[in-house]
Formats: sequence, C-alpha cells, structure tokens
Amino acid sequence: MDDDLIDEGNTPRSRYTRLPGKGFFYPDSLDEERAERRAREAIEGSEAVVVADGDADGLACAAMVREAYDAALDVADFEAAIAARLEDGDDAEGEGDDADAEGGDEGVAGDAESDPDDPTADAHAESPVGLVSAGPYSIDTSLERVLAYADDGVDLFVCDLCPDDYEWIAEPLEALAETADSIRWFDHHQWDPETAESVRDLGVDLVVGESDEECTADVALRSLDHAFDDRFSELAAVTRDHDLWIKEDPRSDDLADYSYWAGAEEYATVVGAYGADLPGTVQAFVAERRVEKEARIDAAVDRAVTHEVGDWTVAVTYGRCSQNEVAEALRESGADAAVIVKPAGSASIRGSEDFRHAHEVAGKVNGGGHPQAAGCKPDIYDDMLDYAQHWTTEGQACKRVILAAFEAVAEEVAGTEDGEDEADDASDAAESE
Repeated sequence: MDDDLIDEGNTPRSRYTRLPGKGFFYPDSLDEERAERRAREAIEGSEAVVVADGDADGLACAAMVREAYDAALDVADFEAAIAARLEDGDDAEGEGDDADAEGGDEGVAGDAESDPDDPTADAHAESPVGLVSAGPYSIDTSLERVLAYADDGVDLFVCDLCPDDYEWIAEPLEALAETADSIRWFDHHQWDPETAESVRDLGVDLVVGESDEECTADVALRSLDHAFDDRFSELAAVTRDHDLWIKEDPRSDDLADYSYWAGAEEYATVVGAYGADLPGTVQAFVAERRVEKEARIDAAVDRAVTHEVGDWTVAVTYGRCSQNEVAEALRESGADAAVIVKPAGSASIRGSEDFRHAHEVAGKVNGGGHPQAAGCKPDIYDDMLDYAQHWTTEGQACKRVILAAFEAVAEEVAGTEDGEDEADDASDAAESE
C-alpha cells in the first residue's frame, strides 16, 4: 500500500477522521509476532514482571513497582526522545481514551522501534522489572507469555485488570503459581466473588479496592512494602481524580491523555520520575497533541444524530475521536446514552444517571463492559468491502445493529417494569383482602 494513502499530513480532517489510524492497516499476524517478541525481550531475565492495563492507572502501578525494586529507567533519554518528536513535528496516533471494553484500535506515540536512532528503542528490555501492557481481554495471553519467558522464582504483579471469569485465566495462572516466587494482584474493579476466591486459593495476594473510592494506583501504593516519596502519593491522588471521574484536578486530564499518547515504557518512566507534575517537554507535547484531539471531538459531536428509543434519547456519532469527551458533550446536550462508532468497526457505548444498561446493549452485539461504559464490535465485517462501506457510510450498518440492541434492551426493561407493577398490584390486592 502506498504510504501516502494513509498519511494524514495533507488530508483534510473531515476525511481522515472517517478512517482508522495507520495501525488498522498493519496485519494482525505481524502485530502479534511483534507483541510476542517485545514481551519476550521485556520478560526474559527479569527479577519481576508487571502485567498492567496500559492506561494511566495501570502504568502508575508499574512505576511504583519499579520504584520499589530500584528498577526505574533513565528519564533523560525519554525526555530527549519527546523533544525530538516535537522538533520533527511528529503527530501521534491515538484517541486519548481510557479503559474501553473493546480495547484500542490505534497506534500510539512513543514506539521507538520505528526509529533505530532513538535512545529509548530498547527500553522495554532494559529494566530488571519487565513491563507487559495488557487489556481486559488479553490477560490470559499476557500471563501465558510470562509463563513462557520468565525465570522460575520471578515476582509477578498484575495491576488494574479484572478477568470476567476464572476459567479464562486458570491454566496460565495455576502454572505460574507453581513457578513464581510470588504473585500479587492489585485492582479496583468489581470482582465476581467466586473468581476472586479461586485466584486467592492459588496463594495469589489479591487486593481489590473499593471501585468508587480508590483507583488501582491507590491500592498499589498502600500494598507495596516501600517508603514511597510524596510524589507517588500525589500521583495516585491525581490518577484517582481521572479514573473515578472526579475531575477536580486539571493535571488528571494531562495524565490520562499522556498515558494514551505515549508508549508504556515512556509513561511509566516519566511519572515515576516526576509524579503528577509532568515536565515542560511533556506538557508541550500534550498541549500540541490536544489541539488535534479537540478538533476530532468537535467533528464527532457535529456528526451526531439523536434517536428516541423507549424512554431514552440516544445520540449516535461516528469518527476517530476521544469517546469519553464526545459522550460527555452529547450528554450535556440532552442525551441519556451516547454511541461512538469507530472507523475500525468497534463502538463505545456510554450511559448516564438515567441510562445504566450500556453493558446489556453491548452484550447483544459482541461486547460487554459496565452499566455506564461498555464497548463492542458487531460481527458484521466479512471482508474489506464491508469496511469500505463502513467508512463511506459513516458506519451505518454498525449503527443499525446497535440501535436494534437498544430497542431490544428497552423492551426487556419495559417488560421487567410491567412485571414488577403487576406483582405490586397483586400484593396490594392481597393485603386489601
């Protein structure tokens, strides 16, 4: 493929935001090979390994573990690489989103592998505490890689990840329980009690914080036996501000955006050195990248169309954008729920106080998540012609199946409410007799 076809430099934003980022056009088989190789290089010979969600919360935990093991990388190399990116005018791919149920579909900045002159090109293999980024649906694969490449007696940390069920991770985790010196799992999501019990029965030190009070960085900070500097306490507090959507500290948006636009090694190293107060070079990078982010948000909001489904107003839009901010804007405009269909074929579903069924809708279209935040990728793409239609129609087929799922959930909710009303009427009648 001609690189110019996917180069955004001379393409109007109104066109390239309708298309996936460059990472979409990189074959999964090659991407898997690269991920396997980088994981092996990060894990082999490590004293400890951290498997963490690649957002600000998970990577803050990785920074803390490295600090506790005196295994942080030299931040100067990363600052030099960021300065070079700014000077060259390199534009990072990415959407600035966090913790989507469907995972990311774009590339990110900070992947020094593409530039052999970058001093951070081999950073993933340099710390004695290896870092493996994982998403909610790749925990098993990451554990399998640790099992394959880690030395016996390794210390394993799993951070900011919650398995849907135990069977999904049972085989690699049980094997690791036999070979690892210790396994510690820090999280703040809502665990199924049986899954948590099964994990603990293996001897895993599982610590789960209250999901509406703590982020995982809080859990790691209080669980690791280390005298952390104040910058780590502040890092946890600011990370919590974003992760729990408190939004009282402006630095939390900077951390969230930077964690998405930077590579995992870069983010963990920078916040490990500076905490929540990002250095000037990083602030300049975030500010430059945010101009593009805001423009994409505006474009997606402008494309939104609202639909009345049952008692709900559902706003549906399309484009490569930061879905949390788009959803917030649509909610402020009166939507009870927002759907952001992505050029890569996935979609984010965001709820509100009046709509807590996002996971139910997603579950009907090959997805899942939480009551107010879920993701899916409808099984409607058989070949590239289907994707071509998806791009040229702004995801019309995807929108239709998701709206049909909303209709189905609305009928189920109405049926449940009718049943409850009938039960209440019957109870009242019985009492009157």
